[in-house]
Amino acid sequence: MAILTATELVKTYPGEEQPALNGVSLSIEAGEFVAIVGPSGSGKSTLLHLLGGVDRPTSGRVQLYDTDVYGLNETQLAIFRRRQVGLIYQFYNLLPSLTVAENITLPRELDGKKVEANRLNQLLDQLGLAEKRNALPGQLSGGQQQRVAIGRALINEPAIVLADEPTGNLDQRNSQEIMSLLHFANIKQGQTVVVITHDPQVAAQAQRVLTITDGRLTEGA
Repeated sequence: MAILTATELVKTYPGEEQPALNGVSLSIEAGEFVAIVGPSGSGKSTLLHLLGGVDRPTSGRVQLYDTDVYGLNETQLAIFRRRQVGLIYQFYNLLPSLTVAENITLPRELDGKKVEANRLNQLLDQLGLAEKRNALPGQLSGGQQQRVAIGRALINEPAIVLADEPTGNLDQRNSQEIMSLLHFANIKQGQTVVVITHDPQVAAQAQRVLTITDGRLTEGA
């Protein structure tokens, strides 16, 4: 069953003649692990942001289950992102004044929901961060910070996890650890995962690879 569908997505930025996305359509099944690859400037990150409700398309539609994402107003869209989409960025986007545990649980705090201690402890153990729960981001390595970002994306058990170059700022060992965590979320916890990457080794670990070039999407790398 398709969990996420995009139909004829177009995104044109002000002052740009050529659209960043030009009629992109795709369908992602529940439980899939999909990689989207393409050269710099091809529209990969733009597509991910539109799929996750971070930016609005010039035209076209995104639907998650039965929700028309861009039929929501800004307040509804913010709630939708927090509850249904787990976003992971290359540069972590952690709040420097919050501890590891506080950064991970921030989406639940913003939603006014109770943080279940067992859920948090289990997640910290899976991420290998149990001993770092009270550390600040500045006291962590890059790999550890990315693990915190993954924990934050997973804490609300979202419908879909979208990762934008999650290994792009890491060495090979840390990159593989991050991919192992994403595979664990996909296989053991049933999360649907979409990864944007320029790394063929990362893409090769996905069930399906989509290629984007000049704002257009094709199947296969």
